Amino acid sequence: MLYFFQQVLNGLHSGALYALLAFGYVLTNGILHRTNLAYGALFAFCGHTMILTAAFGYQALWLTLFASVALGVAAAFLYAALLSRVLSRSIFEPLADRAPNAIVVTTLGILLALSEASRIAADTHDLWLPPMLAQPIIFARGANFNATLTLIQLLDCAVVAAIIGLAAWAFAQSSFGRRWRAVSDDPRAAAMCGVDVRAVLRRAVLFGGLCAALAGVLAAFYYGNISFGTGLVYGLKILFVTAVGGYLSPLRAALGAAAFGMAESLWAGYFPLEWRDGWMYLFLVAMLVLIGTGRDQGKID
Repeated sequence: MLYFFQQVLNGLHSGALYALLAFGYVLTNGILHRTNLAYGALFAFCGHTMILTAAFGYQALWLTLFASVALGVAAAFLYAALLSRVLSRSIFEPLADRAPNAIVVTTLGILLALSEASRIAADTHDLWLPPMLAQPIIFARGANFNATLTLIQLLDCAVVAAIIGLAAWAFAQSSFGRRWRAVSDDPRAAAMCGVDVRAVLRRAVLFGGLCAALAGVLAAFYYGNISFGTGLVYGLKILFVTAVGGYLSPLRAALGAAAFGMAESLWAGYFPLEWRDGWMYLFLVAMLVLIGTGRDQGKID
């Protein structure tokens, strides 16, 4: 039972990162209803930017470790805001009314460009942050085993829970949340009612990009490194998870993604790790087929 409890604790952290990404992803795709393959790349690019900037500040500018990390975090969020602006104004707005594959192909190109830019900036080398806040906190003790989480894991979970809780509350109470739901349901009807559809899309893309940046920063703090191909893996998982749950509610998508992270952790604890991603993708595809069939049948009825 202690070993099972440890896997549950591990799942809390991975589920928190997935939940934050899913929340931000649905903000954009709830309006576009188009597959955005660049979202995972934005997550990895911002995390990698934080690491590169922190290394530059520490090695070239002779800043303290805290100041270097703070500089890296600021750079990650600035890049997220800049890339979100470019995506919303130059990609999503012009292509929103065209064939669905237009955005898919374009965001795939952006994914490749961001991954390659990260690789070139790092000169194909992996840079690592030093371990930070790695002190273990014991939740349960056994004769030969303790169930623990590190301080950085607890802080990551607390930050994600606070951000999602506050964002969900604001989303439910604010005028932006009402406009977002109106545009998500029917953008043309919303526009006829006086809603600025483009402004809603731009704000949604910005908030989603900031969620991706925060997830990238938190992942970099915990893992110490984010590789160039991480964005594709995370992006596909979030794509499938949100497709299964739908794009009507960012909070529901976040909860579903957290459950997916918990399932991944339990698989890693009891089954071969090398088969984890394959079986989890298969599970998501099966769920998507079953739920998608039910949705289509419901529309026919």
